[in-house]
Amino acid sequence: SKEVLEVKNAIELYEMIDQFESHKTSDFLKAHKVLMKGLVDNAGKYRAKNVGVFSGTKVKHIAPKPIFVSELITNTFSWMKKEKELHPLILSSIIHYEIEFIHPFEDGNGRMGRFWQALILKEYDKFFKYVPVESLIEKNQIKYYKALEMSDKAGDSTAFVEFMLIVIKESLIEMSSELMGITNTYEDRLSKGRDYFKDKQFSRKDYMGLFKNISSATAS
Repeated sequence: SKEVLEVKNAIELYEMIDQFESHKTSDFLKAHKVLMKGLVDNAGKYRAKNVGVFSGTKVKHIAPKPIFVSELITNTFSWMKKEKELHPLILSSIIHYEIEFIHPFEDGNGRMGRFWQALILKEYDKFFKYVPVESLIEKNQIKYYKALEMSDKAGDSTAFVEFMLIVIKESLIEMSSELMGITNTYEDRLSKGRDYFKDKQFSRKDYMGLFKNISSATAS
């Protein structure tokens, strides 16, 4: 079914994440081809039609004309490559928004925006490879579309960037709690302590500093 193929393609794409570079438009098209193969005829190609985002019969967003799409994506990616001052969390959220605004493909734009943000974050720090941007949005879908709409009306990406930062922060807090739970056994804590202090001798005080959520009795 279509739903099964969508999931299969998405899994394949995220497994290939290390093969893409976020500033390359050619990789952007390759990624769309993987994501949409078997689902649309023009997978991996920019749209040739005018498109809009609708809520029922109400138009929420009119995307730029197709003749401008290639240039808009190229300019956006060029700006991203040169931008050195913005933190990648903010930069990736802006690029995510711009992809949704440009709507470069006939289908799969939302998934591509989310994947490209995940890619930019992964390039910044490999830890972000394990932060599931796609499922974070799924949990906050109504707020996600509201933030897109607010940014559209305002004519800038601020509302959307703020939304994404909150969602990512909540995810990191959740992951941190899970990781602290995983390292709760003595063996795991000892292993982590050795990794942290390398070959140096480390004291009970150092140990408790590394594992702030354990009691002094547990640290013994």
